[in-house]
Amino acid sequence: MRTEQEQLRHRIRQRFRRGVTQFGLIEDGDRILVGLSGGKDSLVLLRLLAEQSRIFRPCFSVVAVHVENESGQYLTDNNYLEGYAAQCGVPLLHTSICVEPDPEGRKSTCFLCSWERRKTLFRVAREQQCNKIALGHHRDDILQTFLMNLVFEGSTGTMRPKMPMDKFPMTLIRPLALVDECDLERLALLEGFPPQLKRCPWEQASSRARMKALLSHLEQLNPEARQSLWRACMK
Repeated sequence: MRTEQEQLRHRIRQRFRRGVTQFGLIEDGDRILVGLSGGKDSLVLLRLLAEQSRIFRPCFSVVAVHVENESGQYLTDNNYLEGYAAQCGVPLLHTSICVEPDPEGRKSTCFLCSWERRKTLFRVAREQQCNKIALGHHRDDILQTFLMNLVFEGSTGTMRPKMPMDKFPMTLIRPLALVDECDLERLALLEGFPPQLKRCPWEQASSRARMKALLSHLEQLNPEARQSLWRACMK
């Protein structure tokens, strides 16, 4: 009989592979850059992609990059990341950004950090001749973005599992799109992933944190709310 850890690994791997197939995320000849933040999502994503790359088809390669914030808003154990990437058989690059709060308060620090990190990922991907960037967003992230856009923008847009860029030959993919955050959280606990050395001071006050609470409330009203929202945002 499988242990809980083995069951979780199997379920996450199955949903990862289903997402890759359903959304056509990986093709022969792809070179994929993974943003390795050090959080549970990116750690699991790197391992799954590394495992998948050793399967006969599709034939693709993986490289990882860790983007460090020099302003010290959060901090990750780089030695652990080096060892983890080596264990996965994936080369790990390091680069940095510096993000400070907008003194005029027009743009949130979360927005500025995300914007700078995304620009850096694109730059490194081009330098490494990658045609795809894999992000660790899971199904909860996608649903929370859907709720944020619905509540604040009046739109039904969200993060798509596969998003080709218009202005240059690069595609964003989210291979964990069918994976639930609760499974990732439990697996991280069982596998002993280390916590961030210093967590972002703004993460609990962000709109995403409020949407996470809203999603939980909606599930209390209707246990099938998650499935209903997923069908709506994937139309």
